[in-house]
Formats: sequence, structure tokens, C-alpha cells
Amino acid sequence: MARNDEQKPKNRLARPSAPSHSTGPADDIPDARPSVENAAPGAEDLPDIIDLVMEMGNTVESPAEAKALRYGSGRSSFGKPNPWLSAGDADHSSPSPLPVVSNPRLPAHLDALADRARDYVEAASSANTRRAYASDWKHFASWCRRQGFPLMPPDPQTVGLYVTALASSTAAGEKKAVSTIERRLSSLSWNYAQRGQRLDRRDRHIATVMAGIRNRHATPPRQKEAILPEDLIAMLETLDRGTLRGLRDRAMLLLGFAGGLRRSEIVGLDCGREQTEDGRGWIEILDKGMLVTLRGKTGWREVEIGRGSSDATCPVVTLQTWLKFARIAHGPLFRRVTGEGRKVGAERLNGQEIARLVKRAAMAADVRGDLAEGERARLFAGHSLRAGLASSAEVDERYVQKQLGHASAEMTRKYQRRRDRFRVNLTKASGL
Repeated sequence: MARNDEQKPKNRLARPSAPSHSTGPADDIPDARPSVENAAPGAEDLPDIIDLVMEMGNTVESPAEAKALRYGSGRSSFGKPNPWLSAGDADHSSPSPLPVVSNPRLPAHLDALADRARDYVEAASSANTRRAYASDWKHFASWCRRQGFPLMPPDPQTVGLYVTALASSTAAGEKKAVSTIERRLSSLSWNYAQRGQRLDRRDRHIATVMAGIRNRHATPPRQKEAILPEDLIAMLETLDRGTLRGLRDRAMLLLGFAGGLRRSEIVGLDCGREQTEDGRGWIEILDKGMLVTLRGKTGWREVEIGRGSSDATCPVVTLQTWLKFARIAHGPLFRRVTGEGRKVGAERLNGQEIARLVKRAAMAADVRGDLAEGERARLFAGHSLRAGLASSAEVDERYVQKQLGHASAEMTRKYQRRRDRFRVNLTKASGL
């Protein structure tokens, strides 16, 4: 029998080669991937997910993008301009790792899948992180332009001079803290990676300069003041129980303190499981207390919050009161109150509102009244609630560590601020 040597046409798109790290212009990088139009007729196989995600960054260059591409825009790994990466002087109020455009090279039926992939990319980091990365890149691009340095490709010598400028007092502004400089270095590495380039932070022009900056300018971290139970009770008295805003603020303070929660965790809670896409957890009210399920940086964890000794200071009762009068049974727990305090909105509060609430209530309750007003205002923030629980709970340290979600007891001790530091006196214990 004659053997059939006819081969079936290959329908899959060719997988792209690794992105080039050459120092030549991005336009010189060939696009080795065939377009959908060049695929075999009748092809029905979906492209590989890697091909799909990489193609989402490809758009057609327009003259309006030329200036942005000159300063800080990179291009995708295949030499195509990416509008989000054009961070020069553009104002990206809502930075996103992938541009929200319809890709003409993708089949129309994959648009929804591409949008979903963008959502997952954005979910890989918080909105605050993306805003910080975009702001840091814009600052670096502006500095390079003023100094006459090219932004692409990444040059360790240029970055070394940049961090030196940040650590030095100049006419343009005061010197930055070491932690701020390290964060900006991380931002530059991330931004260059999105442009298919690699910034070598171990290069001597960066690593040696940073070692010197740490040795000369590093200082102990400035921690926020802890809110102790007596401070919290005084703060609660400054809030009006007869208004929706007052009920909401009381619930947020008590929940944040009793749970040892971060401000983003407080405002990220929903009434139930999987009720919103942007939720970071949910609550479950039980007879003896409340179970809070949270999604953190290291995964999911559960926080148990018991009922208080009185209804006035019980986080469970206070939260139930707020939900009852605000008529909230689904979605975000804490929302904006509008209409002169008579209407509850549908959108979730921002984490910054927790910091403002703690600061405002602490000032009204005259917490740390022994200090000047300006100094007191700088002491309190959202972390003051978390530090307050760690400093005041008279239980075994491992229970506090579990409540705060810390991986080590050493981290928990950093939160124990207004405590008896000499409770264990090694001098006397040694016989002196």
C-alpha cells in the first residue's frame, strides 16, 4: 500500500525567541512571530498563552507617541511601542502594566481573553504599588532628561549618579531616606524589566554607591505611635454615635485594633465570601466572636476577634450596629457616607481614610498631649492600631504573632512600642 506522505499544515503560531538585551534601538529587533493573517487557512487552534500575553503589548506607533517614546518609553520585546511604558512626561493617573487597547493582530474572539489577562497582570500588584512605580519612573526619566542622559538602555553608571543625587541635598529638593532610595531602585528594575531590559543592581557603580549611602545615611526606622486601650476608648468618645459616619468610624477603629489589621485589610473586607473582585477578605459573625478571613502577601490567614467586655467597646457589636443602620448586607463593609451623613454609597473606602481617621481621633482625644501639636500629628497613622494591640495584649507572644500574621517573633517585637522594656532585667538576673 502506498504510504501517504502528505503533511497537515501547522496551525499554531511560532513561539517567540527570548527578548534581546542588545544596546541597539528597539526597532532593530525583528518580529519573528507571524501574524494571524499568515496562518494556514482554517486554523482553529488557539495561540499559546505566552504568545497571547506578549502580543497584547503590541500597538501601532503614532506620531503623538514619538515624544513619549523618546524619553522612557521602551518597547515590547518584539520592537513594538507600548503606550503604558511611555512614562516620560505623560501623566498616567491609572498605570497599568498592559495598555487597554484592542490588538489588531489578535483575532476578535480573543479580545475578552486579552482583557482578562490584563486584569490578572494588574492583580499581581496593588494599585498603590503601580502608582508608586509609575511615579518613580517619571521622576527618573525627568532627571535623565535634565542631565542629558539617555534613558534606554539601562546604564548602571547613570543609575549610580541618580541614587547619589537622591542621597545628596540639592537645590531641587531635600535628600531622600535610604528606604526611599532602595524603593526607587526596585521601581527602576521593575520598569526596565517591563521594557525587556535588565538593570544589574549588583553592578559596582550601583552596589558600591548604595553601600556607602547605607553606611553614611542609614537611620533607625521612624515608627508610628501605638494606640493603647485607654487611648482608643478616649478616641471612641470623640465620635458621634448618633450619625452613620460616627458608627462607621467606631467600627473601623475597634475592628482594626482588636484584629491587629492593616488599613488595607480593614477597608478590603466584604460581608461574605467572594462578593467583590477587589475584596481582600470577609467576615463571619459567630456566637463568641467574629472570624475574619484575609488574603495577605503570603496567602490566606484567619483572624479570630472575640467579643468585648461591654457593648460600647465590643468590635462585634459595633460592627453589627453599623451594618444594621447602614443597611449593608452584601459587598464592602466600609463605604463612604454622603448627603450630610444620611446616605451610604456603594464604593469601598480607600485605605488612606483609616490613617486620617486615626490621626483625627487621636488629636481630638488629646492622645500624647505632652507633645507639641505638630509632633503629635506625625506620630499617628493606620499602623498605630496594629502596634497598639501588639503593645497592650498581655498574652503569650506567639498568640500576638499569629494575630498579626508575622512570620517571626522578632517582627512582632518591633510592634511592641509603648511597653515595659525592662520587664526582663538581665543585669539583676546576672547577680549585679
